[in-house]
Amino acid sequence: MTPFSVLDLSPIVEGGSAAQSFRNTLSLAQRAEALGYQRYWLAEHHGMPGIASAATAVVIGHVAAGTKTIRVGAGGIMLPNHSPMVIAEQFGTLASLFPGRIDLGLGRAPGSDQATARALRRDLMSDSDQFPQDVLELMGYFDPVSPDQTIRAIPAAGLQVPFWILGSSLFGAQLAAEFGLPYAFASHFAPAQMMSAVEIYRARFKPSKQLAKPYVMLGFNVFAADTDEEAKLLATSQQQAFVNLRSGRPSMLQPPVPGYLEMLPPQARAMLDQALSCSAIGGRDTVRKALGDFIARTGADELMLTSQIYDHQARLHSYEIAAEVRESIRPAVSI
Repeated sequence: MTPFSVLDLSPIVEGGSAAQSFRNTLSLAQRAEALGYQRYWLAEHHGMPGIASAATAVVIGHVAAGTKTIRVGAGGIMLPNHSPMVIAEQFGTLASLFPGRIDLGLGRAPGSDQATARALRRDLMSDSDQFPQDVLELMGYFDPVSPDQTIRAIPAAGLQVPFWILGSSLFGAQLAAEFGLPYAFASHFAPAQMMSAVEIYRARFKPSKQLAKPYVMLGFNVFAADTDEEAKLLATSQQQAFVNLRSGRPSMLQPPVPGYLEMLPPQARAMLDQALSCSAIGGRDTVRKALGDFIARTGADELMLTSQIYDHQARLHSYEIAAEVRESIRPAVSI
């Protein structure tokens, strides 16, 4: 059975606050743990009115402290924004506090607009092109300390924190394969190169001390409800968020709007159809079929489900339905 996991942006809803978002995040993590989800990841974004997880390591600590067994991690840390040593110290601390439960997913996008990215960078020379070198530097801080080592990341040194490479293009696939790391593809919002990236990763994978064979996790949107009609309504909050973001006016997560898709001009509708093509929107039978078809088509080793729903109880219910139908999905076929 293909494992399911949760990707959370800790959404700030219209009329809500970041404080409420963090309470909802912990509530969802606790429910996901009870439902048997494998891991719970938070994503780093900056300057976004509808996303509260900017201080990602802090929110990971909040979730890990409020749960017991589920793996908790970053999906991901946008490494060009940070010194590798600072991230080593942060995640070494998390791994020391919550041993055997912390994941570290790494991406090279800024997770923000360019002006905010410049404000975040550790210096003006920080560059996403340095990402492979920064990954190697970061991984090195977790190696056992050698006697002549002058720079040590305490308490990271000697700890085993699983690293992941995140991506939405062929670059991340190639890097994950070269480094022998598990690969998470952002098909939940940028699916265009998904199959090519997965094929390249699997074909070029080199075993490492962390991983003996390729392991692919794919992002997937789920808007599940008791009826197809209700699910389609719930999905309009995420659809509004995408349209607002692509129009240069990012917003808090808006309440659902009946008939929203029908109100959109053809260009915006086509953008949504493409960006959110890796989605299941509907009742149990619809969601079961969509998830099963996606797993069979991709051969995914794991799915990272995201469910950006305005009402928190409806969001919990969406994850409950996904966990329920997972039990009846046939195993994936090899691609």
